[in-house]
Amino acid sequence: MTTTKPQKWSWPSAIIGATTAATTAALITAKPKDPAFEVISIDLTSFKLNFPALDAELILTVHVNNPNIVAINYDTTTMSIFYDGSLLGTARLEAGSQPARSCRLVRLPARLSGLELVAHHVSRFMSDVAKREMVIDAVVDVEGVAKVLWWEHKFRVHVDSRVSVDPVFLDVIDQDNRSQMELFVS
Repeated sequence: MTTTKPQKWSWPSAIIGATTAATTAALITAKPKDPAFEVISIDLTSFKLNFPALDAELILTVHVNNPNIVAINYDTTTMSIFYDGSLLGTARLEAGSQPARSCRLVRLPARLSGLELVAHHVSRFMSDVAKREMVIDAVVDVEGVAKVLWWEHKFRVHVDSRVSVDPVFLDVIDQDNRSQMELFVS
C-alpha cells in the first residue's frame, strides 16, 4: 500500500497561476474584433434628370459599432456603390475616430450616376422598380490605427455590404454586411 504525502500550499505557485489566468483573460478580451457597419437609412437629397440619364445625391446613414477595448482612428476613404456589378456611385467617409466599445451614426453623402444605370441596366432596373426591391452592393476599405499605451497597431477593415432597397421610397428592406480585419505589426 502506497501513501501519498499531502502537498504544501505554495504562495508563489498560486500567484503565478492567478497571474497566468488574468493575463490569458486580458489577451482574449483585448483580441481585436471587426467593427460592424450597418446602413440604417438612405435619404434622397437631390434628383436631376439630364436626359437620357438621371443623377441622384443621397445621404447614407450608417451605424458603426466599435466592440474593441481601445479607440480607433481611421483615414478618409471612399465607399464604392454597385448595381448589378457596375459602379453606380461613391460615398465619402471622412477621417475620424471611434471611441472604445461605442456605437454611433455616421452620415455619408453619396452621388449616384444614372448614366450607367440607363446605359446597361434599364430593363433590370425597371423590373426591380416593378417588384419594389433592388439590390445594391457597397465595398469599402477603412484603414487606421488602434493605440494601446505606446503601441500603435495599424489595421485595415474590408467591408462588403449587400443592401436590398425599395427603389420607390428608398427604404432599406434587408442587408448583409461582412467585414474582415487585417492587423499590421509595426
